[in-house]
Amino acid sequence: MTRAALNRTLRRTYVVLAIVLAVSLAAKLADALPGLAGTPAAKLFASLYDYMKDMALVFVTVVAAYLANVFQKRQQFITALKEEWRDILRAKSATFTFTQLEAPTQAQYLGAFCALSETIDNMRTVYGNVGETDDLIGLYPFAPLHDMRRALQTLDPRKNPNATGEERQLVRDAILQSFYALREGFLDELDLEAPDKPVLIYGGRRIKRPGAPEWARKAQDEQRRHHDRQAPGDPRILAFLAKLYDREQSTEKPWRQVSPNNGSGRNLPAASDGGPLT
Repeated sequence: MTRAALNRTLRRTYVVLAIVLAVSLAAKLADALPGLAGTPAAKLFASLYDYMKDMALVFVTVVAAYLANVFQKRQQFITALKEEWRDILRAKSATFTFTQLEAPTQAQYLGAFCALSETIDNMRTVYGNVGETDDLIGLYPFAPLHDMRRALQTLDPRKNPNATGEERQLVRDAILQSFYALREGFLDELDLEAPDKPVLIYGGRRIKRPGAPEWARKAQDEQRRHHDRQAPGDPRILAFLAKLYDREQSTEKPWRQVSPNNGSGRNLPAASDGGPLT
């Protein structure tokens, strides 16, 4: 179920609920409305209210089951849509890679073409054609995929065995343009939201500093002592891993600054002679 279909279904459901609530309120207040009190219509409304009250549980159950089915169909559609998007990405990567080959083989071309062709056909499991009727095929819902196919076919080694770099560059640009156009419309169906903590700057860096609070260090030391008591390790491996750990923690990187707690030898396993590692 597409997003538009879901919204239409929810709107219809809200309208029905509003009508039922309005009718039940009118039936409840019928005896208090001027001109209706004591009339046969008031008795009819009272009977209607009693009926609706008796059927309330059934009504709520039916509505809940209906909405659950609607949202289940929506979730199934989203799952199929995500899988189709993965196919599109694989097809884009395959065709883009093919345009980089200076002397592609027929097998390589067929691999890229088949990946794209399968993606085009798999779209049938997600969307129907626009304007399709019993007599008319309609329009393919995402034409950029066919643009990618037609562009790729110009590099078929059987028809164009000596494609120039300019030709391959043109096909590559056409594929990327088509993909970006497709992505803009295709992903809109997923109701994607902006992240709560986006990283919006280029050249982003880690904000947190290396290290851990004292209680975590103590837990680490205690775990090391427990391991040493319960399952003494191979001294050679312990020494080897300890030196690697110490070296890594004491080596400054653009994404990791060396803090006083790093590379200090804390929590390093003991050497085979019982002394500290160097």
